[in-house]
Amino acid sequence: MQATAYTYDAGTRTGSVLLDDGTPVPFDTAAFDAGGLRLLRPGQRVRIETEGPKDGLRVTLVTLQTF
Repeated sequence: MQATAYTYDAGTRTGSVLLDDGTPVPFDTAAFDAGGLRLLRPGQRVRIETEGPKDGLRVTLVTLQTF
C-alpha cells in the first residue's frame, strides 16, 4: 500500500502517514526500523505494510516507494 509521510520525529523515529483517502495512520519505532530508513521527510511518498481492521489499522513497515 502507498501513503504520504505526514509527520516524523527523528528522536523517537515515530510519526504518521496519510493514506490516499486522507486518513492519518501513526507508525511506531519498530515499523520505521523495519524499513531500514534513516530519515523521513513530510511529503515523501512511502510504501507501507499494515495489519488490523480499517478502524484500528496499524503500520508494520515504512519504506521508500520505488518504481
